[in-house]
Amino acid sequence: MDCKNFERFDMAKPPVRTKWYLRPITILLSLPDVWKHRAKITKVRTEGLKAPYVLLCNHNAFLDFKVATKAIFPQRANYVVAIDGFIGREKLLRNVGCICKRKFTNDIVLVRQLHRVIKNGDVAVIYPEARYSLCGTTAVLPESLGKLCKVLKVPVVTMICHGHHANSPFWNLHDRGIRPTEAEMTCIFTAEELAEASVDEVNKKIVEMFQYDDFAWQKQRGIATKYEGRAEGLHKVLYQCPVCRTEFRMNSRGTKLFCEACGSSWTMSPLSELSFDGTGAENAAPQFTHIPDWYEWERANVRAEVEAGTYSSGDLEVHVDTLPNAKKFIRLGNGTMRHDMTGFHVSGVDDEGNAFSMEIDARTQYSVHIEYEYLGKFGDCVDLNTLEDTWYTYPHGQDFAVTKMALATEELYFHYRRLEGRPCKPGLA
Repeated sequence: MDCKNFERFDMAKPPVRTKWYLRPITILLSLPDVWKHRAKITKVRTEGLKAPYVLLCNHNAFLDFKVATKAIFPQRANYVVAIDGFIGREKLLRNVGCICKRKFTNDIVLVRQLHRVIKNGDVAVIYPEARYSLCGTTAVLPESLGKLCKVLKVPVVTMICHGHHANSPFWNLHDRGIRPTEAEMTCIFTAEELAEASVDEVNKKIVEMFQYDDFAWQKQRGIATKYEGRAEGLHKVLYQCPVCRTEFRMNSRGTKLFCEACGSSWTMSPLSELSFDGTGAENAAPQFTHIPDWYEWERANVRAEVEAGTYSSGDLEVHVDTLPNAKKFIRLGNGTMRHDMTGFHVSGVDDEGNAFSMEIDARTQYSVHIEYEYLGKFGDCVDLNTLEDTWYTYPHGQDFAVTKMALATEELYFHYRRLEGRPCKPGLA
């Protein structure tokens, strides 16, 4: 780790019950977008449901928070939020009930915080995928989720939103006017049912409820977008050409997705379907019309590299920003990053000549958070976390894709689980 003695975010500070004067403000700030997208919230088995309970939500856009706020109002809630959400507004976020978490770390302090929320008689709102979905489909869920629910001993409720990714995908946050959106709020276990269920049964039910595909939903509903830049940014997710199989040379503009290596191109329809334009190489197989199918093809290719023992990003020049607290990003320095069969390796030198380094073992990290063009000016990055710090690591050049690193992180974790004889349960890590 770096040798600088930064002030650290106080993760152990008890969660605050939402201040009474902020509760109407939270709903007033949420309602305009909820109304704009004519969000339809369907409630199942929630008759008589009262706090405390655990609310597990899927995660595709900021609209998720607003719909959840509308669905549970006027009940008090505490939301688990990543540390970058607290930047410059820690006091406000604490007062509206937010609990800080560093992504993809095993944090026993968070369990104690959630115990306090339940003891206070409030709703514990958790986004277990821990990041926006990259292509509107379910991300891997932590296997510890079922155990957490069992420990908290209160009803378990899921909220699965549809249309939020299609409206504002992670790779291009422009509002595309998708409406109406939909959400189902379902009580999957009462406290009594939870007590009788095993951890495996709880996990199985949660995974079952978290199956969703936003682009399939959009097509089924026939909800078109008029946004003419709808394909822009899609190459961040679809980084490998299925025609020539070249990586890191995909690009996008307007409604077009294209490969700069072979010239192949695709058009994205108002229903978010892809059609091959017939340019580029003659034998264009496989062909994908559904964005998640292309993404899963890339995953399979990464899995093959992992199983062959050849996966590596190579040594990438990077600059690193650190976020030890919620005040602001601090430039740590320049260095190199390698992601390979053993995990992430970052090292460099700060502006004072001091060495810094971070090593994350692939066996201990089931997923990783990434950003595309973070904050609109810093470029793509990999978000690496320990219990005390978060490093935003920005590779330079064009011979990489942070999406591939995210896929490889998951595939490496499952690869080592299989080698160790530990069963990989569908949808769980």
